[in-house]
Amino acid sequence: MPLNDGDKLNRLEELKTKLFSKDYHTKSEHRSSFSHPQRTSDVPDSWPDSDKAMDGLLGYGEKFFMKTTAFKKFFIFSIVAFILALGYAGYVMFFSGNTVSNDNIDISISGNSFTAGGEELALLVGITNRNNSALNLVDLVVEYPKGGGGGTSAGMERLRESLGTIAAGGTRNENIKLILFGEQGSKIPIKVSIEYRIEGSNAIFVKTKNYEVTVSSTPINLSVDAPFSISPNQEIALNIKSKLNATAPVPNIMIKVDYPVGFVFTSSIPEPTIGNNIWNMGDLAPGVERNVSISGKMVGVFDGEEKSFHVFTGEQSDSDKSSIGTVFNALTHTVLVKKPFIEARLAINGIYQNEYAVSSQNPIQGQINWTNNLDTRIDDMVIQAKISGNAFDKETVSAEQGIYDSLQSTMTWDKFSLDKFAEINPGESGSVNFSITPLPLSSDNNGILSSPSITIEVSLSGKQLTEGYSPASLSNSDSKTIKIISDAGLAAKALYYSGPFTNTGPIPPKPETETTYTIVWTLSNTANDISKAKVTAVLPAWVRFAGTVSPPQENLAYNSSTREVTWEVGKLARGTGTSAAERTVAFQVVLTPLFSQVSTSPTLINEAVLTGHDDFANVDIRASKFSLRTDLTNDSAFPAGGGVVTQ
Repeated sequence: MPLNDGDKLNRLEELKTKLFSKDYHTKSEHRSSFSHPQRTSDVPDSWPDSDKAMDGLLGYGEKFFMKTTAFKKFFIFSIVAFILALGYAGYVMFFSGNTVSNDNIDISISGNSFTAGGEELALLVGITNRNNSALNLVDLVVEYPKGGGGGTSAGMERLRESLGTIAAGGTRNENIKLILFGEQGSKIPIKVSIEYRIEGSNAIFVKTKNYEVTVSSTPINLSVDAPFSISPNQEIALNIKSKLNATAPVPNIMIKVDYPVGFVFTSSIPEPTIGNNIWNMGDLAPGVERNVSISGKMVGVFDGEEKSFHVFTGEQSDSDKSSIGTVFNALTHTVLVKKPFIEARLAINGIYQNEYAVSSQNPIQGQINWTNNLDTRIDDMVIQAKISGNAFDKETVSAEQGIYDSLQSTMTWDKFSLDKFAEINPGESGSVNFSITPLPLSSDNNGILSSPSITIEVSLSGKQLTEGYSPASLSNSDSKTIKIISDAGLAAKALYYSGPFTNTGPIPPKPETETTYTIVWTLSNTANDISKAKVTAVLPAWVRFAGTVSPPQENLAYNSSTREVTWEVGKLARGTGTSAAERTVAFQVVLTPLFSQVSTSPTLINEAVLTGHDDFANVDIRASKFSLRTDLTNDSAFPAGGGVVTQ
């Protein structure tokens, strides 16, 4: 009889009870033989869904077993961890009494957090050792920048003091005194450290505490006396005053000025120590004042521009003697550029600039442009131009519509030479002209001029009439320096019968037959040294470089790729070829004429070009010489017609 679902579940429950019951015993039977009785029809061959039921039964057992095993593992692990922790605590308590921790060392710093620059600052440093062991060979180290906050290791001050031993539970107090420098308001970091050893170890341990102090006042008072407005091209003077207000002297004080664009330094009292903007004032004692007076001119500036001068003072850097290592004070002075009441601008050869370089062979054309920028009339305007320098010819000065005084070297334009200068209306402008011819740079009478230059100083004045007031005087000025470029000369010649080499080959030259020639280059120079001088020329295709040079120490080379001959002269000294010997080099070339060149005089070498730099006039120079042909006009023994190629 088939089992219904209820019977199936009852049997499963009965089976589970038997499996997990403590009183259940498996019944054993012994049989001597096996038999196979016929199955009754009411016993099924298999239970429906038996696989699922068994799976559920086995899954429950496995889960129970796994949970039981994991719990045991966790319990065992907890016991082991507890035993280890208990052992470590016992070791630390009974066997590790010499352990020292930085956390058990306290550093305290007491003192003023504000100080005047250059004044002594007192700080109390307290060190407390809360460890169970003593701190041995203790050093107190204090580090701070020389000034202004920040700083690198090269700009740090270090103070080291030995404290010996600080016992377990002990405290040590130390007084330290520092002198700090810096700009007012700057924050200076102070690092306080102790270095120590512990018993049984050679290692050095460090504990650090940081402290910050603000500079309440600068150690040096700094002031600048200068105008707050100027006109373009106007002279300006800056008077810089520095005074030490600290109680202790300060060594190696420097003053540095950063100039604005357009400022041209003229002079100073005292003279600058480095360049034109750094002064070493030496050691500065308390209460002592040091001054620097600077003169210059603002050029290339325009109406409405603001120009700032930045002034710094402080202690000289240990690593760089040309800079300030510790800035004690700094300030900025700003000037406003205003259009002048009356304006005078000087142009040389049509160009407005502060310095010019011109050739000695060309006359100098000058033009003075004037303008009345006022809203009122100007009366009795006068323009004067004074000429100075060693390179102008007094006899050649010409002041158009003006008067030239050769004794005073002064050109003047006023209402007596120009009627309109009696009254200049508001906004009116105009110009006056003049010309000057430079002196020859080298002559039998004067020798060679040294650093030849011409300076022209222009001054403009007039009177402003204002109702109810007496006439006010107005003035303005401008100046220009003209440097004369040195006369550098290049001479070139070709030789056959003379010169340092013996030449071979037919004269006149023949097609496809070699004839050698000597090329000679000669240099001269007058007033100024010329640097980086060299001469270059290119050989034509039918000429090759022979390779011989005289004198052999001259640096002359040939580039076969470019076919260029180059003479690296280097420095060409002033007076070369006049007061000193000429500079000469000779080299040999080989001509092989073509049949197409019959009845012609072929070129031996193309144009030679001299280049270099005039060190005084600060300009590049250039001189050239035409190409040389086979008709050797400089060789006295050369026959007429000997340069024409013949068959």
